[in-house]
Amino acid sequence: MPMATREEALALLREYNANESLVKHALAVEATMRAMASARGEDPEFWGAVGLVHDLDYERFPEKHPHEGARILRERGWPEEAVHAVLSHAWGIVSDVEPVHPMEKVLFAIDELTGLITAAVLVRPSKSLADLSVSSLKKKWKDKGFAAGANRDVIARGAEMLGMNLDDLMAEVIAGMNDAAAALGLDGSLRVEGGERGEANA
Repeated sequence: MPMATREEALALLREYNANESLVKHALAVEATMRAMASARGEDPEFWGAVGLVHDLDYERFPEKHPHEGARILRERGWPEEAVHAVLSHAWGIVSDVEPVHPMEKVLFAIDELTGLITAAVLVRPSKSLADLSVSSLKKKWKDKGFAAGANRDVIARGAEMLGMNLDDLMAEVIAGMNDAAAALGLDGSLRVEGGERGEANA
């Protein structure tokens, strides 16, 4: 069976997820996966689709994540490479499937990091990814109380798995997420909607 298109992957994601925060997380991972696939000579469509559905089951079946997602993907005819990637992105947390292939290692490394980056942008006055530097992100990284749900150990392990230093991984993920900044609400629009734009329209 041919690989699902982006539209089909997004429709499947929305079939199982009504929470817009979860959808935006999927979009952030998708954008990063696409960018990193292109940089590595891999298929951005395939990597992006896997990024969209990696947390497919999280809203409805959190206690069965990611195994229920893997079951759904198999039932829908997704290739085993995608299923294995979904299982391995939670390696060492709720899955014993280890990331082996490049796509799996990237997904493992960036999943938690996209959440940390999103949180870091939302506390900036600009509310924009465009002016988030690695040095600013590293300050948030060192503050263990900030975005405590973003597992720093997993991110560090993922960077090591990819043979990258943490700064380079952060820079690449920030750049990848920038490709979808508007869809993620991380393009500064939250700031102008809440302040400058409202004042201008008054």
